[in-house]
Amino acid sequence: MIIIRRAQERGYFDHGWLQTHHTFSFADYYDPNHMGFRDLRVINQDIVAPNTGFGTHSHHDMEIITYVLRGVVTHQDSMENKGTIEPGEIQCMTAGSGVRHSEMNQSKTEPLELLQIWILPEKKGLTPGYQQLAFKQQSPQFRLLVAPEPQQEGCVTIHQDVKMFTVSMTPQQKRVYTITSHRHVWIQMIKGGIDIDGKILNAGDGAAVSEQKQLTITAAIDAEFLLFDLK
Repeated sequence: MIIIRRAQERGYFDHGWLQTHHTFSFADYYDPNHMGFRDLRVINQDIVAPNTGFGTHSHHDMEIITYVLRGVVTHQDSMENKGTIEPGEIQCMTAGSGVRHSEMNQSKTEPLELLQIWILPEKKGLTPGYQQLAFKQQSPQFRLLVAPEPQQEGCVTIHQDVKMFTVSMTPQQKRVYTITSHRHVWIQMIKGGIDIDGKILNAGDGAAVSEQKQLTITAAIDAEFLLFDLK
């Protein structure tokens, strides 16, 4: 079963300095039919105006992943981490028992666009932690970026049974993803268009997949998307 969440159906807010689309309920956007999917709680697509950003604020009991689409994030947190994240890099933060951080766009001219992804942790009160990973955006297959334990070199670890892959495809390229029994998949489109078992997904669309053994994915045009494998 594949259920599509269209880009235009997401919650949308224009705060002036921030334009944001919420795939699931978040902050002032509440939709009881879209509270998350399995342990995936938040996917926000944010466009941050130049010389603005998310000032210092706190989080707890959440695994937070930042996937940069364009521009540069300047990060600082209460764990004494400070640096930048660019396209081809992800940031993963365990908020755990509590952390304070800021995420700013310090460019004076260029907007910053990113996906903010929250995953519920396996338990509360974890020790806060920070990881950052550089990866090649063009990957020949499913490029594993996030996993519940170190699976391979070039993968960050989160405290939940979730894997996150990045996938890039060229027109007419076909890939098959096998789903282990009792597992579920969420696909989040970044750009382009794909056909998943006869269902078309375009930029910004999401898809919840349950009760299937595999997915056959064909690219209509150049495409990039994230695939989450969830319990």
